[in-house]
Amino acid sequence: MPAATLEAEAFVLARRPTAADGWQALTLFSPEHGLLHGMQRVPKKASSSQVLLDLFDEAALALESSNQGRTWFVREARISRRHVAIGRSYAALQGASALAALIARNSVPPESRANVTALLRAGLSAFEESDKPEAVAFKCLYCFARDEGYPVKQEWFPALTPADRELAAGLLNRPLAEQTASAEDTVRLRRLLEGYLRERTEILLD
Repeated sequence: MPAATLEAEAFVLARRPTAADGWQALTLFSPEHGLLHGMQRVPKKASSSQVLLDLFDEAALALESSNQGRTWFVREARISRRHVAIGRSYAALQGASALAALIARNSVPPESRANVTALLRAGLSAFEESDKPEAVAFKCLYCFARDEGYPVKQEWFPALTPADRELAAGLLNRPLAEQTASAEDTVRLRRLLEGYLRERTEILLD
């Protein structure tokens, strides 16, 4: 049976070296095809013309599979967007990694892929550009749950204390440049949201 081929735009949600020397395993999210398991050969020479995919890259890929799409091998890669600046802030790296892991852990139905694509683009750009990564992380988690159809606005938000409702409304409705909530309060509010999602939804956080 000839190998299957696929042309796809995709985000790199995770990458790790494999037991087989000279390869890296990739978790990819494609707006058209959803989650994909990828493998890419790592060039032995730094001067190689091959594009080595990195975490958070958005890229146009030529893929090939010999096992009915369970694993896709990267034949060609062209980077569309690379978020190098995320790595300059530990908090931003943590937040962006958590967003990528959230998408990788949860099966995204076809009807939700457009929303997830928009969330990844906006979220990764915000982690790269904003000095308030805690606010970005909270907004991304809330938007993911909302877009997956969970009643966070109708159930979680009204159950907060008045002070926390005001805090949450400001985080969700004001631009990042106008945020005034402390990092500590923002993290605390995100943890309250995580507790609700663990108890009341099927979203996998860990």
